[in-house]
Amino acid sequence: MFDPFIAPSGTLLGLLQRGRGDGTLHALAAPRPEALAALNHCVVSDPRHDWQVENRSLYYARLYLDLDGGIEEIERHLGDPDDHTDTDDSRTGLALSVLGHLASYGRDDALALLRRYAATGANWAWALDELALRDDDAGLRSLALPVLSRFPATEEGTAELAAAVRDSFEPRPWRLWADDPREAVGARVRAATEQGSFDRWQRQLRPGGPRPGWSVQAVFDWAQQALERGSELHVPAARCLSAVAGPDDRPQIVEAARTGSEGARCAALHYLAEAADPAVLDLIESAALSPSRTVADAAVAAFERMCGDDAVERARRWARRPDALGASAAGILACRGTAQDAPQVLGALREAVRGEGPDAPRLWCLVDGAGRLGIACAAPVLRHIYRETSSSHLRGRTARALAATDPSFPTGFAVECLWDCEETTREVAALHAETGDIRVAERLRRLAADPAEEAEVQTAVRSRIGPDAPAL
Repeated sequence: MFDPFIAPSGTLLGLLQRGRGDGTLHALAAPRPEALAALNHCVVSDPRHDWQVENRSLYYARLYLDLDGGIEEIERHLGDPDDHTDTDDSRTGLALSVLGHLASYGRDDALALLRRYAATGANWAWALDELALRDDDAGLRSLALPVLSRFPATEEGTAELAAAVRDSFEPRPWRLWADDPREAVGARVRAATEQGSFDRWQRQLRPGGPRPGWSVQAVFDWAQQALERGSELHVPAARCLSAVAGPDDRPQIVEAARTGSEGARCAALHYLAEAADPAVLDLIESAALSPSRTVADAAVAAFERMCGDDAVERARRWARRPDALGASAAGILACRGTAQDAPQVLGALREAVRGEGPDAPRLWCLVDGAGRLGIACAAPVLRHIYRETSSSHLRGRTARALAATDPSFPTGFAVECLWDCEETTREVAALHAETGDIRVAERLRRLAADPAEEAEVQTAVRSRIGPDAPAL
């Protein structure tokens, strides 16, 4: 999947792509055709950089309901000829999830479209999982023959059916079909279920691949051989060293961390870091300057796994370095430092935004650190990250940091966060939004009554509107 184009944050499309609460508020105030066009664009062109951790489906489904929007564009997208050539989940997954939420809100047109797509579409398994949570038994039983017809009665088709049953997220349809009295349905599904269970049992018994011998040198050789095959097994090799190495092996391991082959050096660094060996920090500093990118990256990764006071003290020295080790050190101070480290964390936060933009991967721990350390003067840069990042997950972490650092948060961003696409962000908003704003009181009541809302959000809402809470 290519990185999506994200519109500027000040536009309606940009707000909706980011999943910001202001996106919903602006869409409801915009001309309805314009709002629906932007919403449809987001649903059929998934704007998320990582669809496995970022939420949008409930956010978009709620906006369809608020705008009384039809699903014609979603149907056109699912029925496109590309559906059978571009079968990546990311092409249709968001649209199917939106339909699932709409179905749970009682939209019969969404339920019917999910059924049709499960019978004919390429990403039928995702549609079936959505239906498993929302459809009745009769609707699911009607899909048995269309789904099973995808698997011919051949050895290959039988194996594919067993894999589909074994790997399904929601077993309900398959359990219903296993009870079907028809030979072509019930018997096939029961046989596939038994085969899937047998395959899982075989995988558990089967060795996972080559294993190192029981000596320190054998582990080093194994790590190097894996690297030459294109696999980085530094951490597993370090765990193997923990099993086979004794006190007398320390000189050999330290020497491997200093001058060994790439695989051996990386494994040794991770082992020594886990053991908090007195020599490891100097070895990491030296390895970080290695011309080998593999070794340099392993040194940084090994340092990040350390959690002792020595690592924090060394991070204070390294945080000013202009390389990856310096960035890692700043992250460690953000996660484990104390109030004395606030200036360095703030400096690293500002530098990351200036140098890499509001989506820089290292911003995650720095944003958390700004909130954890209560760095009040970080609020302006945190507000910038909140507005501009395309990652709804990072925006949620930024909202938590703003709640701890920005006095204006309860009357500012916390209000729009009640409409955010991420449930953790809505939870923060429910705890902090100023209830003097009439929109806040109304939104809290709506979230409390919405059966699709996450339990954690509703718990936070009840803490604001329960019998012991101040009246709204």
